[in-house]
Amino acid sequence: MAWLDKFKLKKGLVQSLNEAGFVAPKEIQQKTLTRINGGQDVIVVGPEGCGKTTTYILATLNKFNYTPDGVPKVLILAPDKEKVEEIIVKIDQLNKNKTLSIVPLFATPGIEAQMDAMAEGADIVVATPDRARAIYLKLGLDLNKIELLVIDDAELIVKQGLQLPVTELVNSMPKCQHLVFTEVLHERLNRMIQPFMKQPATVEVEEIGEPLFDTHPQILYLLPNFGTKVNLLNLFMQDEDLFTKVVLFVNTRPTAEKLYKDLQHQRCTVALLNPWFFEMDGFTSLQEFKDAATRVLIVVNDGEEKLDLNGIPFLIHFELPVEKETYIDRMIITSPDVENEIMAITFASDLELTAVKKIEQATGQKIPLGELPEDLIVEKERTSAGLGEKKAAKAKANDDAPGAAFHEKKASNSKTYNYGGGVKAKMNNKKNH
Repeated sequence: MAWLDKFKLKKGLVQSLNEAGFVAPKEIQQKTLTRINGGQDVIVVGPEGCGKTTTYILATLNKFNYTPDGVPKVLILAPDKEKVEEIIVKIDQLNKNKTLSIVPLFATPGIEAQMDAMAEGADIVVATPDRARAIYLKLGLDLNKIELLVIDDAELIVKQGLQLPVTELVNSMPKCQHLVFTEVLHERLNRMIQPFMKQPATVEVEEIGEPLFDTHPQILYLLPNFGTKVNLLNLFMQDEDLFTKVVLFVNTRPTAEKLYKDLQHQRCTVALLNPWFFEMDGFTSLQEFKDAATRVLIVVNDGEEKLDLNGIPFLIHFELPVEKETYIDRMIITSPDVENEIMAITFASDLELTAVKKIEQATGQKIPLGELPEDLIVEKERTSAGLGEKKAAKAKANDDAPGAAFHEKKASNSKTYNYGGGVKAKMNNKKNH
C-alpha cells in the first residue's frame, strides 16, 4: 500500500519515509492516519514499538507547508525530558521542511533560554506538561492558534500525577484536534481526557506473538487501590484449605511489614524471607519455609536471588517487580511435574497495567482476568501503606464504567469466589497440597 495514495501525505514526507526505511505503513498507521487527517479526535492504544510516535509525527508534519509563521500550531506533550528528546530526534529524521521551528520544553536549571527560544518563533512545541504550563503562565507559550494537541505516553503522564497541568493547558486552547497515545487505557486516564475529547475514535493495536515458553497458570485481578488489594488478600487467606502455602511478593519493606501485621491480625501464620527485624518471624531460605507449617512467606522483590519456587501451590504478586524479567523467570515452568503445578495470582491497579502489558508482550501470552469475590470490600483511595488504617468504603457497581464490577456486600468468611470453571477446577486440585 502506497503512503501517498492511502493517506494523502505530502511528497516530501513520503520521500522521508522511504529514506528512513518505512516502506509500508504499520497496522496502527493504517487504522489511524485517515481519521487523524480527517480532523477526528483519536485515542490510540498500543504497545511499545508498534509505531505510535511515527504516527503522530506524520500527522504533525503533514499539517505544514513551506511557509510556517512561527506561531505554535502543534503542541506535543510527553512525560519526561528523555521522551521529549526522543520525539525531537524522530521529527528531525522525517522532516525535510527546514523552515519549521521545533522547540523542546522540559525541566532544566533556568527557564530563560526556553523563553527566548519561544520568543524567536515556534511552529511545533514538544514539552513536558509541567514545563509547558510554567512557560504558558509566563506568557511565553501562545496557545491561541494550536490546531493539534498530542498527548504521548498518556498513561505515564497520569502515573506521574501531571493531570492538572494537562487539563489547564487544554482548557486554554480555543479549539483544536486532540490525539491521545497510550499503552493502556484505564479509569484514571479516562478521567483526565474525557472532558476535552470530542466523540473520539478509539483504536487499539495488540502485538502479542506466539507463546515463547511454557508458564504456570496465571490469573490477574484488577483492583482500584492498595487498600482493596489488602482486603482481597485477607479474603483469600481465610480459605485455609485452598491456600495452604503461599509466597507473597511485594516491592518494599514498608509494604511487607504492613501485610505481615495484617495477616497476623487475621491469625494467618506468616513469615518474612530474610527478616530485617529480629522480632519478626522469618526464614533464610525457601526450603525452610517449605518444611515449616507456616502458610505465607512474604518476599520483597529485589531480583537479586533466584528462588526455587517448586512445590509452592500459590505465588501471589501483591505488587509487580520493577523488572518484568524477574516476574517472567518465576512464571517459566522448570519442572514438568503436573502434580507440582503452581498457580500465579497477580494484583494490579490501573497504574500497574503498563507493566502487565509489557509482560504479556514479552511472553506472548495474555493473563486471564479473574472475577472479584462478591464479598470484597472496596476501600476509598489511599496513596500508600503508610497512611494508616481507613474505614472500608462500600462501592456500588457502575454498569457504564469499564472494568470489573464491585458489589456492595458485607465481608464474610464465605469461600465461594466467582472463579471461572476451568480456573476453579485447577485451584481446587491444590487442596491436596
